[in-house]
Amino acid sequence: MPMGPTTRRRQLGADLRRLRELKGLTLEEAGARVGISKATLSRYETKEGTVKWPAVDALCREYGAVDEERLALVELAKGAKIQGWWRSLADPIPDSMNLMLTLEDEVVREDHYACMYIPGLLQTRKYAEAVHRASEVECTEREVKHMVDIRMKRQELLERDEPPHIWCVIDEAAIRRNVGGREVMREQLTHLHTMSERRNITVQVLPFSKGAHAAAVGSFAVLRGPTPELDVVYVDLLAGGLFMEKPQELDRYRLAFQYLSANAIDMESSAALINQLSKEPE
Repeated sequence: MPMGPTTRRRQLGADLRRLRELKGLTLEEAGARVGISKATLSRYETKEGTVKWPAVDALCREYGAVDEERLALVELAKGAKIQGWWRSLADPIPDSMNLMLTLEDEVVREDHYACMYIPGLLQTRKYAEAVHRASEVECTEREVKHMVDIRMKRQELLERDEPPHIWCVIDEAAIRRNVGGREVMREQLTHLHTMSERRNITVQVLPFSKGAHAAAVGSFAVLRGPTPELDVVYVDLLAGGLFMEKPQELDRYRLAFQYLSANAIDMESSAALINQLSKEPE
């Protein structure tokens, strides 16, 4: 998969921080050497916003980077202009969704744990509409349609020539919760079963019989980039969502997902259960 602008920007930030720390310089010391502020350099390293390639070139020289690495980082800086299809939408979207779309545009794998609802990438339109109406009680029908349109557009990443691998561990409560009425739920479960048969989608059900587990506090997703240092955790919250990328945070959620996957029933049994539920009478 070729490296896109989002990944280039995030890789650049990670590499600049690594080089500075190897040199033993603080943000303030490094910035002063090339004439930029501590705040600006911090923004460069935390992968936020645009960067100026001459500053990257100067930083690499101060850090003692070899010419090959310096030139590679300058090229990353020149190509790190984030643009996505969602930025041309007429209606605004929440900041957390904006960041999710930016990151998701170039992921190679997503690990989802879902305790309340079917993961968004695997939702049908009617199911997604029911979820949004229940979750955003003050939203107008236009706003609901807008957010569902974005969710449906998001799902196009599953149709790419090289789609990311989507691994979902879904709590049994999510596949039994009647969202939108029986017909909507039947359609959703049938769709989930069909999607689970794709080579790049893995679906496991975490049964009630497992009791307490590692992620009883709520749903989350680990968005995996081309390299581990570019991974990001997304935690679903009532107020929107929280993104985390500190190594200790990533390790905790990666481990939690491994635990959940190990405790869930296998893919074949999960597909059978989903199929069974989709055919149950009202």
